[in-house]
Amino acid sequence: MAKSTMQLSISNRLHVFRAEHKITQDQLAKEIGVTRATIIAIEGGGYNPSLELAFRLARYFKTDINTIFSAEEEKK
Repeated sequence: MAKSTMQLSISNRLHVFRAEHKITQDQLAKEIGVTRATIIAIEGGGYNPSLELAFRLARYFKTDINTIFSAEEEKK
């Protein structure tokens, strides 16, 4: 019998938080110690940040990780 596997699809609202706080990708990157390319990749969904980076983003915006990031299970 074959096992079904679940994968998580991670999405984020980082661009929304940046817009609400009127901060550029470059400014945010400098504030949390990453490159602008990292912020672009996260916002575009091409990169899921480490747990540490997710916490840094949440702390910067004074919110919790689940407010910025969400995960849905996908059956494969």
